[in-house]
Amino acid sequence: MQSDSTHLYDIKTHAHGPQGKLPLTDQMLRHSPSGNLFGLSQNVGMGWKASDLTGKQVLLLSTQGGMKDADGSPIALGYHTGHWEVDLLMKEAAKEVIRHRGIPFAAYVSDPCDGRTQGTEGMFDSFPYRNDAATVYRRLIRSLPTREAVIGIGTCDKGLPAMMIALASMHDLPTVVIPGGVTLPPTYGEDAAKIQTIGARYSNNELSLEEASELGCRTCATSGGGCQFLGTAATAQVVSEALGLSVPHSALAPSGQEVWLEMAKQSARAVLALEDEGLKTKDIITNASIRNAMIIHAAFGGSTNLLLHIPAIAHAAGCNIPTAEDWDEINRKTPRLVSVLPNGPDYHPTIRAFLAGGVPEVMLYLRPLGLLDEDVMTVTGKTLRENLDWWEQSERRVKMKERLKEADGLDADQIIMSPDQAEIRGLTSTITFPKGNIAPDGAVIKSTSIDSERLDEHGVYYHKAEAKVFTSERDAIEAIKSGAIVKGDIMVLTGCGPLGTGMEETYQVTSALKHLSYGKYVTLLTDARFSGVSTGACIGHIGPEGLADGPIGKLQTSDVIEVRIDAMNLSGDINFLGTTAHPVSAEDGARILEARETNAEIKPSPGLPDDTRLWAALQKVSGGTWRGSVYDVDRIIKVLEAGEKVLDKEVIEKN
Repeated sequence: MQSDSTHLYDIKTHAHGPQGKLPLTDQMLRHSPSGNLFGLSQNVGMGWKASDLTGKQVLLLSTQGGMKDADGSPIALGYHTGHWEVDLLMKEAAKEVIRHRGIPFAAYVSDPCDGRTQGTEGMFDSFPYRNDAATVYRRLIRSLPTREAVIGIGTCDKGLPAMMIALASMHDLPTVVIPGGVTLPPTYGEDAAKIQTIGARYSNNELSLEEASELGCRTCATSGGGCQFLGTAATAQVVSEALGLSVPHSALAPSGQEVWLEMAKQSARAVLALEDEGLKTKDIITNASIRNAMIIHAAFGGSTNLLLHIPAIAHAAGCNIPTAEDWDEINRKTPRLVSVLPNGPDYHPTIRAFLAGGVPEVMLYLRPLGLLDEDVMTVTGKTLRENLDWWEQSERRVKMKERLKEADGLDADQIIMSPDQAEIRGLTSTITFPKGNIAPDGAVIKSTSIDSERLDEHGVYYHKAEAKVFTSERDAIEAIKSGAIVKGDIMVLTGCGPLGTGMEETYQVTSALKHLSYGKYVTLLTDARFSGVSTGACIGHIGPEGLADGPIGKLQTSDVIEVRIDAMNLSGDINFLGTTAHPVSAEDGARILEARETNAEIKPSPGLPDDTRLWAALQKVSGGTWRGSVYDVDRIIKVLEAGEKVLDKEVIEKN
């Protein structure tokens, strides 16, 4: 408690206060809420000039994390690079609002990093955080009653989906999302996906200690932006632009660079123009724009986590919630056109997809197929058709492609291709929804990520073997590191859905299988979810989950499982077929699983927070993961009221 300061006790007890007069009128004093009037006093109290209080009030929300000194050096670290530089976007957008005589407000809800929490109990909060953050964003918006427009800035796996969910629910406000961009890959080194396997590779003698140390040091080559691959963060940025909620060619911009900062200025001008023209969020996020986003997701080959986020955005916007059948139909008819990490066939970082033209370039290639609804409105105040007409003839499009050629020696059509060229290169649609007695409610696999050597001449992956069952991710990764998993195994990881772990992301396991020499010969089945960069024969989102009496929770080690994935026709089956000694049909297998008890070792993780337990229960009542793990308030209230009646009846009968 000691201090060397000689002025510590020079304490002032009053001050003159701001000079000037509030721009009050008789009408305001007689009819405005007291909160609006007091808000003006607060504004000048924070240093705003009293003479400049009549402009449009624009709320800027972001996921900013950490603290930087004036020179940009860290004072306190954020959780990840994705939110480390978004304060710069906030400043540019705010300055642009001021240039147009508006009044910017800023508020922040930082976000976690799924990479940082892999394999830890921090992952139990990852998915539930999305709902919590969206709730706080909505409360912040409503808590500034005088705001006339909202700008949301987010980058990564949960913060950006939360932002989109929150803004989608602001039906009668103009809103714009500024995607936070991407970090650059190291000139020599590994991307942020592969680097997360250094522990598994070292444990299997496929990497030295020195190599792991050096590669890990330089993987985040620049200090801001989402990871360099088309994972959940990058896919969410693509989806925001595809929805019409972000300005054209804004997704995947390189963080910290001039083109990235200019995007913030454009977005500020856009939201002010929307307010002038009376355009609201409900005019932009519609059933048609949701479908457009799903189509662009398929064309990019995006993260399977967006199967959880797009339905939640649709729910918030009051639109139809996409079903598994909708996803299946769109993925069957939409060609994949983008060759990037992690899908390939060439593993380009996302900065190259940006330079190749990003979302609008993909849309141009889809135009002749008639898949997109071009009449949808966007935050530019123009339709998608008008935006694409501009992009097709724009100088920006030409200059970006020239820069790609100059910097990396690549033509844009090596990264974003026409449908015909993509077919020649062997790009197939990304997602398959296998069915079977193990997954009666559904399952998903990123079928493009199955190693091509494991597909037959018809593009079919087939694996039949005895299961090795694990009831925690910790046990599963330990089995991989210790050598208990070998070529030809089928791993079953259960008890990791919402009720068990908050539906943790099991990238620690899937990435190890991808980057170990034998991993392409191993199949994984789980009721957990995957990182957007997960690859290999990994089938997730299996429902019902083990703790909800799902068949996956009744599988036993040595059960025979048959997996068949047709990566060309996007169909598949995952079935329990008895045991080696007593084989049965899929139909009989279903009956056996129905009669079995759930594995006694499956239980909610001891470290599962009460917050996550509550989230799991609420989203389960609301339709579960296949409806986006949303909170259906009417349904929740109905169930609670029914439960109260039952409890009251039990009390009466007891007495």
